[in-house]
Amino acid sequence: MTERKKVTLRTLFKKVAENEPVTFLTCYDYPTAHFQEQAGVDMILVGDSLGMTMLGFDSTLPVTMDDMIRHSQAVRRGSPNAWLIGDMPYMSYQPSVESAIRNAGRFMAEAGCDAIKLEGGTEMASRMAGITAAGIPAMGHLGLTPQSVSALGGFRLQGKGAHQAKKIIDDAKALEQAGAFAILLELVPDRLCQLITERAEDCFIIGLGAGPHAHGQLLIYHDMFGLYPKFKPRMAKVFAEAGEIILNGLKQYVQEVTDHQFPQPENWFGMPDEEYDELITMLE
Repeated sequence: MTERKKVTLRTLFKKVAENEPVTFLTCYDYPTAHFQEQAGVDMILVGDSLGMTMLGFDSTLPVTMDDMIRHSQAVRRGSPNAWLIGDMPYMSYQPSVESAIRNAGRFMAEAGCDAIKLEGGTEMASRMAGITAAGIPAMGHLGLTPQSVSALGGFRLQGKGAHQAKKIIDDAKALEQAGAFAILLELVPDRLCQLITERAEDCFIIGLGAGPHAHGQLLIYHDMFGLYPKFKPRMAKVFAEAGEIILNGLKQYVQEVTDHQFPQPENWFGMPDEEYDELITMLE
C-alpha cells in the first residue's frame, strides 16, 4: 500500500457528509499501529482499555497519564497518518478544567495526538469546552463509560429506559455545544444511537455496540482478534482467531524445544574452523 495522505478533521467530516462510514479501532503498540496504517483505518484510539488488554488490570482506573503517553507515542510512530486520539485516563480531567486542559495538552505535545477523548456528559461539558477553547480537538464518550462502571452498575446496556435514554440525548447535545467534534456511544440501544445521530449537527457519532446507524464504528482490537482472555463481549465480532493461532504456535515452540527439534542449523550461526581452532589454542 502506498503511503496515504494524513487524515484530518476535514477528511472525516467529508466522509460523514458523503454517508461513508468512519472506521475506528483501538491500538496500543507500534507493530499493531503499523498494520492498522496499512489497512487504511481512519481513526485510532489509544484507549485507557490498555489497562485491561495490555497491563492486565481488572479495570481502566489504574492507568496513568504516563502509561497513556508512552503507548500513544508508540502508536503515533507506527501510524503517522491516521487521526490519533488519546484517551484521557481516570482523574486526569475530572478534578478541574485546568487539569483537563493541561493533560490534554500533554497528549498533543508529547505523543503527537490529533485529539483527545473524555468520558461524561453534561457534568463534563465545562472540561470539554475548556479543552476545545484551548485549540485541542476533543471527542466525547457516553453510554457505558468504563471509568464510571461502578456507578453504572457494571458493564451493562445503558439507556434502555426512556428516562435514562433522554439523559444520554441531552448529554450528547451538551457535549456537541461544548465543542466536541465527535461522540462515542458505547453499549446503548440501536434506536437511541439513531436518534442521537440524526440530531447531531456539528459533530459526528461513533458507535461501539450501538447498532448500524452511527456515522462510524469502533471496535476494541483485542476483542476482534480473540486476544483478550478474560471475556468476549457480545458487541465485538471476532474477525480472526489470532489468539488461538498464537496459542497453538506457543505450544508448538514449547514442544519442539522440549523434544530438541528447535533450533535447527538454519536457526543459528557458525564459526569458521580456523577461527575456532585458534580460539581453542588461545584458551589452552
